[in-house]
Amino acid sequence: MKDTIADGLTSSMKLTVDRDRTIDFMGEKARVYATPMLVRDVEIACRELLLEHLDAGEDSVGTRVDIEHLAATPLGMMVEIHVTVMSVEGRSVGFRVEAHDGLDVVCRGQHQRFVVDVAKTAARLADKVAKAGLA
Repeated sequence: MKDTIADGLTSSMKLTVDRDRTIDFMGEKARVYATPMLVRDVEIACRELLLEHLDAGEDSVGTRVDIEHLAATPLGMMVEIHVTVMSVEGRSVGFRVEAHDGLDVVCRGQHQRFVVDVAKTAARLADKVAKAGLA
């Protein structure tokens, strides 16, 4: 991990709430941004900020998500996700996150990611798969 990752770094990601990001259980007229997809998009936004500050062979994995989904965002609306680094402790990076849809605050919260060595992680997972008899 490069020493360029520091508290206060920010990034934003814009997206359109497409059909794959919506719930379907309340019918077509109530298709709104699904919470699991919102969480996924928050994780992607944080990961993309981190990637700019990682060394070759490094990536990050999510370790904690604490998000309030505050407003429904209908299919077709644009959402902007803002992420800010709020702590760096070793390889653990904490983010403050907030999303807006142009009319409402969609979510607020925090997300934690951990920087990993991709090759070491793959080797550790291969060992676990073998121990579990899944190989």
